Amino acid sequence: MKRGIIVLVSAGVLAVAGYVTASKWAIRHETLRFHDASRENRLVEVDIAVRRDKEMQADAGMIKLPVAILNHGNTVKFTEYSFLANVFAARGYMAVSIQHDLPSDPPMVTKVGELYVGRLPQIQRGVANIKFAVEQMREVQPNADYDHLTIVGHSMGGDITMYFAKQYPDEVRKVVTLDNLRVPFITNGKFKILSFRSRDPQFKTDPGVLPSDDVCEKAGITVVKTDFQHNDMRDTGPDEAKSSIQAMLDKFLADADSSSDLAPVKTKSPLTDPGPVAPYAPTAQAPAKQLTH
Repeated sequence: MKRGIIVLVSAGVLAVAGYVTASKWAIRHETLRFHDASRENRLVEVDIAVRRDKEMQADAGMIKLPVAILNHGNTVKFTEYSFLANVFAARGYMAVSIQHDLPSDPPMVTKVGELYVGRLPQIQRGVANIKFAVEQMREVQPNADYDHLTIVGHSMGGDITMYFAKQYPDEVRKVVTLDNLRVPFITNGKFKILSFRSRDPQFKTDPGVLPSDDVCEKAGITVVKTDFQHNDMRDTGPDEAKSSIQAMLDKFLADADSSSDLAPVKTKSPLTDPGPVAPYAPTAQAPAKQLTH
C-alpha cells in the first residue's frame, strides 16, 4: 500500500476534536524567555503546553513527561501552532514551541544552487536554538524525557526538524513535518516519521527531498498527501484542515507510543486506511498571510 494518501474527514476527526476540546481546559500554556550567553545573549522564547494533571505527576516524581519540540515556519510566530501543541499536551506530552527568528536577524535570502537554497545558516541557528532550549528546560522541568525527543516543524521549521534529526539521531524518538521543502528525509528507519504534504502551486518540494513510495515503505515513513494549502497548516488555517491534521497526528502518536521506541511505523497501519468517507475540500476564505518558505 502506498504511504501517500489523501486526508479524509471521518468520525475520527470529530472524536479527536472533542478529545482536545474537552482536555483544553486542563492544558496550561506559559511563555518563558531565555538568553544564550554563548551567542551574544540571544533571546530564545519558548511556549510550553502541558496538561496540569500530568505536570503535577511529574513534579511529584511519579512520571517523566515525554517532550515534543515544535518549530515554526519562516515569518510565523512560535505561538501559531497551538492546534498541534494541544494534541501533544492532551496525550500527556510537554510541548515546547521555540521562537527561532528575531527582528534583529538579517532577512533570509534564497540562493539557487546552494545547499538548501542558501538556508543552511538559518537551519543551523534553529538547531542551536533547540539544543539551548532543551538544556534550559532541564532546569525548569527536570522530570521530563529530553533524551528521546519528538521533533515537529512546519515549512522552514520542518527543515530544521529534519536537519536536527540528522545531526542528533540518538536524541530523537519521532519526527513530524508539515510541508518541509528543502532538507531531504532520513530513510534509515531508525525512528518514526509522519509528514503532511500540501497541494499548493506556490510551494514546491525540492527534488530529492521526498523519498519514493518504495523507500517510504521500507523506512517506515508515513506520507500524507492532502488538498490543503501550505499556509493552512497553522492556527490561521481553516478548521477542517486543522481538525484533519489533528486526527491523523493523534492516531500516529497512539500507534507510535504503543510500540517500541526504535520500531518503524507499521507498513499496514490503519493510519493509511481511513475508510469510505467523503474527501476534504478546502472552503472558500480570505487569503492567508503569505508565508515565505
